[in-house]
Amino acid sequence: MHKLLQCARVLRRQQLSAPRAHICAWLVFAGLLVLCSAPANAQQAAALRLNQLQYIGSHNSYHAGLAPGEATVWKRTDPATFAMIDYAHPSLSRQLDDGVRQLELDVYGDAKGGRYAHPAIVGQVRAAGLPPDPPFADPAVMQRPGFKVMHIQDIDQRSNCQPFTACLAEIRTWSNAHPRHLPLFILVETVRSKLSLPFPTVTMEPFDRRALDALDAEIRSVFAPGQYLSPDDVRGRFRTLNQAIRAQGWPTLEAARGKVIFLLDQRWVGAAYLQGHPSLRGRVLFTNAVPGTDDAAFTELNDGDADSIARLVRQGYLVRTRADADLKEPPRNDTRRRDAMIASGAQLISTDYPFAEAAASGYSVSFPGHLIARCNPLFARALCSQADLSP
Repeated sequence: MHKLLQCARVLRRQQLSAPRAHICAWLVFAGLLVLCSAPANAQQAAALRLNQLQYIGSHNSYHAGLAPGEATVWKRTDPATFAMIDYAHPSLSRQLDDGVRQLELDVYGDAKGGRYAHPAIVGQVRAAGLPPDPPFADPAVMQRPGFKVMHIQDIDQRSNCQPFTACLAEIRTWSNAHPRHLPLFILVETVRSKLSLPFPTVTMEPFDRRALDALDAEIRSVFAPGQYLSPDDVRGRFRTLNQAIRAQGWPTLEAARGKVIFLLDQRWVGAAYLQGHPSLRGRVLFTNAVPGTDDAAFTELNDGDADSIARLVRQGYLVRTRADADLKEPPRNDTRRRDAMIASGAQLISTDYPFAEAAASGYSVSFPGHLIARCNPLFARALCSQADLSP
């Protein structure tokens, strides 16, 4: 290609003899012919970006469900809440095998270790005269410092991976075994809510800047640079992340293959995460940002309408939404919200019931043909084909 351009420049300056000019002209013509006749798919694949697809995600991907005694206590204590949490997912590896490409992990700070080693629900099961449930986790793991993964402290702590670093290691192992997989999105929820229950629960550690630095450090202890896509990778030469997203967009799908992208679920924690890191410089996770702010590249509209989501997707943002929530739609096999969210163009569509985990009613969330991803309907179809979605 370099020789081709050199020949063209010389021709333009007319510095060659007639015979050599003739040869050079033919070289230019032949080279241009090859370039112009290159397979259209190759040219399109180079332009296809990771946000021009849609992916299925699982909500609370770690959630292993309730043991029999725990379920009985929940039904007696708070049947309405029990109806919203009575679900379980298989291992993270199994979900990835089944085509889930966005996982959600709820994390709790445990800087000294042992904070969540003795959940109150165990005592409640005993007090109710019920048979003891199997251990909810390895006691030694729960005594060690580091972030823990669970739904609600003291009362819904069973996870299919524990602690946070073990969950990450499982994802890394799967990723290494599938080196050209579509990008994996890991949604990290920094939990701070507390339910009002008739028995006490442990006070959670705050997610201040120190805790968030530790969160980055735990991710970096498992994933090396180059294995994940960071805000710095996306910002490039631009001053802010938002400028980069609006001007050049997300990296290409080809560049994102085999990589993991970490996202912060809760918007309230963004301010602390940005302290000392303007526009997420040096950070690992993308914040759930307000569109238009310096750190805005990813945002959530879990309860948003399809038109609002579509506007943000067209502006270049990565948007996460939910196809169902609080187990309301699945028992009735109500697909209206699901279908609207898929049509909205939101790239990350989260559900309690991915295709391989259908509800008893038959409700599940997937794309036509049960593809693990699909070409985003808001972008030109010419950019994307089913071949781009494999392996």
